[in-house]
Amino acid sequence: MRLVLFTAVTLCLLIVGCSEAPAPGKKAASPHLVEVVSASQINIAVRRERTGSLRAFREIQIFNQEEGRITALPFYEGDQVKSGQLVARLDDRLLNAERNRITAERRKAEKDLMRIRGLAKRKLAAETDLTRAETDLAVLRADEQIINTRLEYTQMQSPINGVISARLTEPGNIAERYTHLLTVSDQSKLITEVQVSELLLNKLHIGDPVTMTIDALSGLDSSAVPLSASITRIHPNLNPLTRTGTVEIALNPVPDGARPGQLARITLQTEKASRLLIPFVGLRRASEGEFVYLVNADNSIETRPVRSGLRIGDSIEILSGLSTGEYVVIRGFTGLRNGLNVSLLNAAGNRQ
Repeated sequence: MRLVLFTAVTLCLLIVGCSEAPAPGKKAASPHLVEVVSASQINIAVRRERTGSLRAFREIQIFNQEEGRITALPFYEGDQVKSGQLVARLDDRLLNAERNRITAERRKAEKDLMRIRGLAKRKLAAETDLTRAETDLAVLRADEQIINTRLEYTQMQSPINGVISARLTEPGNIAERYTHLLTVSDQSKLITEVQVSELLLNKLHIGDPVTMTIDALSGLDSSAVPLSASITRIHPNLNPLTRTGTVEIALNPVPDGARPGQLARITLQTEKASRLLIPFVGLRRASEGEFVYLVNADNSIETRPVRSGLRIGDSIEILSGLSTGEYVVIRGFTGLRNGLNVSLLNAAGNRQ
């Protein structure tokens, strides 16, 4: 009897002990760790590098407005020319002959008009004869003006000071009307155009200094020499697909060796301004828009919509939705949600 009672008590104690022991394999929940940074207001300038091709400030293509045989083409590529200097001439013998004929007819018409006016004063000529004579003289004077203009077209002058950058024909060739004969290039300053984001465009102004380097002018150590340039024009329209605008930059004076067509590297820099910055990795994007994960004072997570601006190095500018000093998560995003309590990894996130 005693043995049976002892066995029953032992079994009860074992059952009670098993019910109080933790289930095998079950562990306590670990805290969700995140790394944070404080949103900072920093006085900083924005720098952007763009590339473009240099071109002449002005380039004039010279076409002939009369057709004929080319009798003179005195300049070649690389020759300097001055404004008003003859650069091409066409055979003008036929036009000169036509002018002589019209001039002779005009002189005769002038004499006829004088004679008819004298007769009209004595009532010996009809009013219609006088009107006809005046009209004939006016037509011949107009014809004479036209032929003189056409003769001027056979003598082509350079409209600007510059250099011949293209010579497309030779003396002796027959040039049909509106044939491209020469190109005169004004290389007193060189310009280039670059595409700039709409976010940066409104922070640039005409006259702003710009740093330019030209790879072709680099020294033996392969480091390009920085040159001073400036913004001369900002185009008013943006590309609706890329949201970029065109900025024209002029290099003046032009250094030795700089030529149209060379690759130029442009460094644009805005004036310093106070900007609210966070690390770029802290900005999240979803179909609803941009947002960040904030850690509140009680270490709970808040999802905050924001609007970003320019990217500056490894940071991103926040235009709205965030205040200075708020703590933004930059690491540990997996499983984050509103209201989740987290633990901070870094000392930068310690609350005071």
